[in-house]
Amino acid sequence: MTTTTPSRGRRRAPSRMERAAGKAAALQRPRVVLALLLLLALVCVMLLDGYLRAEVGGDQRVRTGAGSSDVPDDVLDGGPIVTFRGGQATTVSVPDKTIALTFDDGPNPTWTPQVLAILEKYDVPATFFLVGSMVSRYPGVVRDMVEQGHEVGIHTFTHVDLSYQSDARVRREMEQTQLALAGAAGITTTLFRAPYSSETDAIDNYSWPVYKKLGQDGYTSVFVDTDSDDWKRPGVSKIVQWATPKKNKGASVLFHDAGGERSQTIEALPRYIEKMRAKGYTFTTISGALEKQRQTPAGVPQAEGTRLQAAHREATGAILYVGKALVAAVAVAEWAVPTLSAGLLVVGVAVLGRFGMMLILARRHHRLRNRRRFSWGPEVTRPVTVIVPAYNEKECIANTLDSLAQSTHPIEIIVVDDGSTDGTADIAESLGMPNVRVIRQENAGKPAALNHGVRSARHDIVVMMDGDTVFEPDTVRQLVQPFADPEVGAVAGNAKVGNRTTVIGAWQHIEYVMGFNLDRRMYDLLRCMPTIPGAIGAFRREAVLQVGGMSEDTLAEDTDITIAMHRAGRRVVYQEHARAWTEAPGSLKQLWSQRYRWSYGTMQALWKHRKSLTDKGPSGRFGRVGMPLVVLFQIVTPVFAPLIDVFTAYSMIFIDFKAALLAWLAVLGVQLVCAAYAFRLDREKYRYLLMMPLQQLAYRQMMYLVLIHSCVTALTGGRLRWQKLKRTGEVGTPAGAR
Repeated sequence: MTTTTPSRGRRRAPSRMERAAGKAAALQRPRVVLALLLLLALVCVMLLDGYLRAEVGGDQRVRTGAGSSDVPDDVLDGGPIVTFRGGQATTVSVPDKTIALTFDDGPNPTWTPQVLAILEKYDVPATFFLVGSMVSRYPGVVRDMVEQGHEVGIHTFTHVDLSYQSDARVRREMEQTQLALAGAAGITTTLFRAPYSSETDAIDNYSWPVYKKLGQDGYTSVFVDTDSDDWKRPGVSKIVQWATPKKNKGASVLFHDAGGERSQTIEALPRYIEKMRAKGYTFTTISGALEKQRQTPAGVPQAEGTRLQAAHREATGAILYVGKALVAAVAVAEWAVPTLSAGLLVVGVAVLGRFGMMLILARRHHRLRNRRRFSWGPEVTRPVTVIVPAYNEKECIANTLDSLAQSTHPIEIIVVDDGSTDGTADIAESLGMPNVRVIRQENAGKPAALNHGVRSARHDIVVMMDGDTVFEPDTVRQLVQPFADPEVGAVAGNAKVGNRTTVIGAWQHIEYVMGFNLDRRMYDLLRCMPTIPGAIGAFRREAVLQVGGMSEDTLAEDTDITIAMHRAGRRVVYQEHARAWTEAPGSLKQLWSQRYRWSYGTMQALWKHRKSLTDKGPSGRFGRVGMPLVVLFQIVTPVFAPLIDVFTAYSMIFIDFKAALLAWLAVLGVQLVCAAYAFRLDREKYRYLLMMPLQQLAYRQMMYLVLIHSCVTALTGGRLRWQKLKRTGEVGTPAGAR
């Protein structure tokens, strides 16, 4: 027996565990921040993708029937090109027998390349008015367009009617499209065509201020003379007919290379080009039409200084690099959101499948174990050893030992004091219980304390419990009965939350009954129990020694020893009638600390025992059945489960609130059914289920972050020692705990 005496000085040096925990806590803060940043990045990616698809900030309003009294008559009756040089609005018409071929709403990865191929075949230049969100999604198409010598203009970023938008929104629509063009093709443009615009006589009192403001910013607004109306899909002949100017006049002609199914446009375009050339027409861009119109009547160009420059400008400096960053971010969103959507489907199926499997197997387990004729074998009546590892448990140790003193099964109790500094060992000794031994050791952690207890045990069955846990009088007797079966090497008991009167306690109570104990029934039938809870578990002493005792390799020594039992060929079962009442964390900070240790420790244990995947026999059974289930249900599914809530919130805000709410309520209903059945099996009061909706909204989100934190730690490295949570000692007798 190792005995140490803590210093009695006014100030003591921190223990080994406290120093390690302090260092570990400092190391974990950046990982918590990183986990939160990952979640924030997910939200940002979804918002960006929603913005690109007009789900976020979309505005479908289109103004019609407004007056035009504020619009100058020479603009209403003028040509399709409106410039604002010197602050004065001037309209320009396309020269006779000239077609300024324009396309709206692109780029589109299907139709635009086909349009470009036709234009290249006939050597026809065109002007494409592009939607910025589409530019950022399909930058390669725009790059090809510019390299082929075509001209591009702005058609806003999200295809909204600018007459309804604020000055800030108008400026943002233009600037974002310029950034997209810079990132896609390294250029900016001075050309603009408003969505839903047609001829100049459609300018009204609401849109005119927008055109004037953009004109002051250097933009040339482009309208149409002749509309093919190809978006109506009237047939190839109609498209060609409607796009043909009358009386050999020049025209700005509108087609669409996106915004819908454009096969008729693709078929009509070659016919149209051939028809217009046969009539003696030439094709040009908007800038080309402007330049041609500004030539002298004799056909001699004006002086170089008065010639209109091309619409394109080379993007340099910040706009170029910010544009490339925008295109890169959109590429990430374009890849991530479909992937996340697929993950959401997988998670949804896995979650519902898990609930179904738990209900079926839990019912079967309950009926099997509660049959009148069910028996593990001859009743186990021989004494057992109960090991209580304790570190600074002065608030709880008396209640723990008092509950053991009422045991209906013969026991010896070993309290292993792990270097406590609060007098825990003294309290245990002062109770004067004849069957209690107190072993003192230097602070070395919970696994070391348990191993010390196992080596000192006098009996062949050892029960392990926490120093903040209380047993019912019949708990030990119920817990050891499965050892009548010689195949059984370990038994998991039914851990319950004793301090369930608070909101946090009630949430954990639901989790223990539904998430832990319902799971254990399922795993028991499948013979792949992953964890014997530290609060209540029993082992054959020789089996523990055979696998090397409680390991310090992981933070979850209970999961580690359980898997080791499986690999050693020992059967691990669940005894629902052996109940223990434990004090759950009372604050969110302590809860985070505990669940982080559990989650990360489980990952460590699974990695440590990864060879069971290829093992044969019982070890291989756990590797082939238990490990995939644990990875799927306790790591992969929970990691991706936030997608359900994120997508639900996203859908509620930006898409369809009613449909999203109904879907969320349906999932909640399934969970309530499972929880109600679990409460029925454990004979718990249903009133706690009233907390479940709030648990889904708050508590579950925290558990997601804890798991993400654990995954980040697993990827970046890190290690914690046995952590001590602050206890209140409020869990007394089991009757009071109910």
